[in-house]
Amino acid sequence: MASILYLHWTATGYDWIRPGHYHAIIGGDGRIHRLHDYSIDLAAHTWRRNSNSVALACACMGGQPDPWLQPPTASQLEGLCNEAATLLTRWGLLAEQVSVERVMTHAEAASNRDGRPMHDNYGPVIWGGTGERWDFLQLERDGSTDGGDQLRERIRQRMREPMQHPPLAFRGSTRIQVRGQEFIVVIDAQGRSWAPAAELLDRYELAYSWDAAQRRLLVGARDVVPTFRDDAVQADVGWPLVEITLQSGDAPVMLLGILREERVWCRVVEFAEEFGISLQFNPLALGERRGG
Repeated sequence: MASILYLHWTATGYDWIRPGHYHAIIGGDGRIHRLHDYSIDLAAHTWRRNSNSVALACACMGGQPDPWLQPPTASQLEGLCNEAATLLTRWGLLAEQVSVERVMTHAEAASNRDGRPMHDNYGPVIWGGTGERWDFLQLERDGSTDGGDQLRERIRQRMREPMQHPPLAFRGSTRIQVRGQEFIVVIDAQGRSWAPAAELLDRYELAYSWDAAQRRLLVGARDVVPTFRDDAVQADVGWPLVEITLQSGDAPVMLLGILREERVWCRVVEFAEEFGISLQFNPLALGERRGG
């Protein structure tokens, strides 16, 4: 289990979503894009602090020539704090344990504000640094320079009073064709088809394993390049979220599903698109895999 959470901004536009650097990126609209499983280490988010840690980032502060032309949005900060609170709760922490030693902005990490002399001070100039990294020193232009303290307090509040969303309702089931055979799916209140992910994987003869401790489904497919969807399943679906992740070193997240009736469910069309499966509509039918 990771032990430290680092909060970043990407110094890009609001729609910059790329895997590799951060475990999750929050877009300008506040949507969470989980890119890598939280249980693995990534190599390049916080200098000399990448081990046993998780990095969350807001896609913002890419304005030219002034970064503040694209500041963190209210929706991003809300999403960042909600995701941090969810993750810290999963780690077993209480709100009172959210300190600078456990949750740090990149500005604070760069300046060794947790008291650990990990490297030279490359943080904000006002903290004696070179000014290379100042993520969330301030949350708004000309704001106070206690951005980290403000974020930690917001995270504590969400951990004390977690947001409750009414579970997405399902209104019945129907039959579709998957590889030429009948397959039962359920329909949500928005008209989208859902199915147990394991049953879909079995139908396409894809190996998988269930990691209950990390609440993730690991899939052994080497010909899939994950996409990063703007409409990925979010916490407001009201069901516990499950990561459907590739079995590889950096565990890229392919899909987000839900835990319902003690099974992992995913949206059928997203599953097909992610795994390169041919699709027909009206009526919905899934064909063969045609590559990742």
